[in-house]
Amino acid sequence: MPVPARRLPSWAWVTGLTAGAIVVVGALTVQADKGPHPTATGAKPSASASADAKPSASPSPTPTAAPVPDGSGTGRRIVYSLGQDRVWLVDADDAARRTFTVWPGTVDPASGSYTVSLRKDATTGSDGVEIEHIIYFSAKSGVNIAFSNAVDGSSPPPASGALTGGIRMPKADGAALWAFGATGTNVRVVE
Repeated sequence: MPVPARRLPSWAWVTGLTAGAIVVVGALTVQADKGPHPTATGAKPSASASADAKPSASPSPTPTAAPVPDGSGTGRRIVYSLGQDRVWLVDADDAARRTFTVWPGTVDPASGSYTVSLRKDATTGSDGVEIEHIIYFSAKSGVNIAFSNAVDGSSPPPASGALTGGIRMPKADGAALWAFGATGTNVRVVE
């Protein structure tokens, strides 16, 4: 006579699936961290566009050297320069781990210190573009301000008068910022 199969309780399934998901996310994070990391003289974002959006102009040319701006604080932080349209990911020892240019929205955050307040995997931006790796850190004039990248890797189309707080970047830089910018990470906005 066959022995009836023993059923695992539902909590065991949930625990197993959660553990598996954590392992996969950890492996993807390590893999992304081992990818190419532009230096201060690294590549600027491409100006590719999706099929239904016109490309915007490329961000300003990458300077020959892009040191972390003076007065941007100390310790592990994200630094965003309004004047350079550039982001730095700075380690605890004050060394720039990665830097890249970005496409700002039409509403800039005020200069100052912030923290990452909310992270969202994916959504549709206020400009109708599918975005991912959304990292919110400020609000101004009723507009939420966040870093993100377009899912299709395109540069955003011109804003046409809309108030947008999305600070967009190429897909690889968005993934690196997502891995670096956990909730509570310091964000320093400088002129």
